Amino acid sequence: MKIDEVRALSPEDVDGAIDDQREELFKLRFQISVGQVTDTSRLKKTRRIISRLLTVRRENELAGYNAESEAGQG
Repeated sequence: MKIDEVRALSPEDVDGAIDDQREELFKLRFQISVGQVTDTSRLKKTRRIISRLLTVRRENELAGYNAESEAGQG
């Protein structure tokens, strides 16, 4: 999932994607501990996707905060 794709999502979709990716990360960690995963790079990719999603969520929060504070000052 590229950053442009993440930014195109609605805030609700971002939250849902974060939950999905965290569940995926949990499953991957479990599979690695059991020895079922051969492609361990998926762990790194999943962590990066979660980081992108969290970054976009924070950007949205700050953009909303700035819009509210500017509207209140006028």
